[in-house]
Amino acid sequence: MKTRIFFAVALALSLFTPALFGDNVRVLTISKTTSQNPSIFFSGVSGAPELTAALHRFLTACGWFDPAPNAKVADYTLEGRNEGSSFALYLKMGGAPAGSWRFARTADVRESAKTAVDTIIEKTFKELKVKGFCRSKIAFCARTSPGVSNIYVCDIDGRSIEQITHFRALCVEPCWTPRGLSICYSKYGRTGIDVLETTVAKPRRSRLISGSQGINAGAAVSPDGRYMAVIRSPDHQVDLYIIDLATGQRRRLTRDKAVEASPCWSPDGRFVVYVSDESGRPRLIRHDLQSNRRYRLPTIGSDAVTPDCSGSGQVAYATRVGGRYTIAVCDSTKNTNKRILDLPGDWESPGWAADNRQIVCKRTLNGRQELYVIDTWSGKARLLASPGIPVSMPSWSQCAPKTGER
Repeated sequence: MKTRIFFAVALALSLFTPALFGDNVRVLTISKTTSQNPSIFFSGVSGAPELTAALHRFLTACGWFDPAPNAKVADYTLEGRNEGSSFALYLKMGGAPAGSWRFARTADVRESAKTAVDTIIEKTFKELKVKGFCRSKIAFCARTSPGVSNIYVCDIDGRSIEQITHFRALCVEPCWTPRGLSICYSKYGRTGIDVLETTVAKPRRSRLISGSQGINAGAAVSPDGRYMAVIRSPDHQVDLYIIDLATGQRRRLTRDKAVEASPCWSPDGRFVVYVSDESGRPRLIRHDLQSNRRYRLPTIGSDAVTPDCSGSGQVAYATRVGGRYTIAVCDSTKNTNKRILDLPGDWESPGWAADNRQIVCKRTLNGRQELYVIDTWSGKARLLASPGIPVSMPSWSQCAPKTGER
């Protein structure tokens, strides 16, 4: 069991080449659930083909609009006008003005597009409680050569892929710090596994967070950035710990023969959800840090693993149903626990987006591993990355707001 929980996904990684990523955005319809996205037809920005293409990509990738083939069937239409050092966008609904904005043009058309689309969705959707969503990033791990795996990041449309770590070792389980400035991950060495942190901005700096003989893995940083939940085995017993990142003080949460894995935090920082095999199979446990009490979360299927908490308190997890892994969501506030997709393949390692709506995960089908984004509201899955070579363990950052509206 220990080997399966900690090492199976890491050992399944294989060679990766960033240049193999395609540019196509493929959308698979699963089922209509609680909400239907409005459709939008974007006619482009005259005289600015690169900016037009970038705006198209982020309007699709943001997950709040569905592209329409023409203006007649669209709920919204969006028109652009090139004004030299700036550009203007005009949004209409049913032919009536719904918003207009002017933005500064920068040398990086993708950054200009992110700013514009962020402004449109923030002004249009009351359900969107965050700013700067298009500037969030997705981290994942992939093997760069036999026995070597490193951490990469990409934009929400699967482009702008960048390698973050450059170790001759196995680096897996990326998790973001709250502001999205750095990534923590597990680094396998000759004598054990350490948790390191590497900054995203250049020049990149790495530091050791948790290192001792044995296992230091599955790091998750608390929402306020003060603590880290981590799996450790300093006494040859795998247990869950909380580390104060300022003082280094450690608090041991479990002390048993069970194997713990994959901790994540509730949005208020009061609870840690993790995987335990104390019942003989992987189950989800919720640990109250104030009362030091814990209880098993209700799940569907069997072998519930890799949980992640959204900012609204929902827990997404992978679970085995009918011999394959799928993604389910437990919402204790609504007393619901449901499978959110029914598509071929094994779907694993869900990670919530900051909009509390979308999930990034890994899909394995016919030996091929790809990254997908699942919309838990509209019931659609969008291909994020399909390099033809395995990728896995995605993690979605919080937002990095920036405004260019004038």
